[in-house]
Amino acid sequence: MSVNDNAVMLTQAERSRVAVNLRPLDAATMLILDRSGSKPRVLMGKRHLGHKFMPGKFVFPGGRIDPTDRRMAATGVLSQICEDRLIARSPRSSPGKARALALAAIRETFEETGLAFGSTEFGAPESPPPGSWSEFAGQGVFPDLGALTFVARAVTPPRRPKRFDTRFFAIEHDAVAAKVEGVIGPDSELIELVWVDFDEAMQLDLPTITKAILKEVDARLEAGFGRHLPVPYFWEKNGSFVREEL
Repeated sequence: MSVNDNAVMLTQAERSRVAVNLRPLDAATMLILDRSGSKPRVLMGKRHLGHKFMPGKFVFPGGRIDPTDRRMAATGVLSQICEDRLIARSPRSSPGKARALALAAIRETFEETGLAFGSTEFGAPESPPPGSWSEFAGQGVFPDLGALTFVARAVTPPRRPKRFDTRFFAIEHDAVAAKVEGVIGPDSELIELVWVDFDEAMQLDLPTITKAILKEVDARLEAGFGRHLPVPYFWEKNGSFVREEL
């Protein structure tokens, strides 16, 4: 199946629908890549079996944007092309929101895996927002926006029980500046982390959208992974998924 078939795969996936149509919540997700070996690998996490949302599925770390993501200090900046594409097709978006989405991906990854992506060159950020960002800063790390590449966007179809407008980012594993141990365990949101190549990843129990994004990023890697490459954008129109390019 080529990336051009991803919209068909998403359309054909079985989904329950509810009467109430919720507005999608802004969310951000991170693909952590290791390209040091003969085959690129990606880090996947298995969701707790007790979760109501996608129990037991393998996913990328990520979640909803938080108001604190707008207030966290960072080093580096998003590349202009990534910022432009994050703003595209989003009437209420802005450079500030694009920045917050990238920071949400870093924060959610830290919360779910213990991996802090950023730089230790400048010491610890002063006066971080309370909560996860305070713990992140306690590792002596500034989040580094320049290390991220925006690689995909997908909106959950109408009348689903939960809806997200998710922006997918990618980062190289060697951008890890610190790691908190003990985050993964039987009572955690992610109970297991696995490094797999893209063929192995497709054999895991994955949500349909995760399969589509893996295919997109695999093709992007084969094309050189340049930031100039188009970013796929999946959304549903008249009952069928559309794949556009940002």
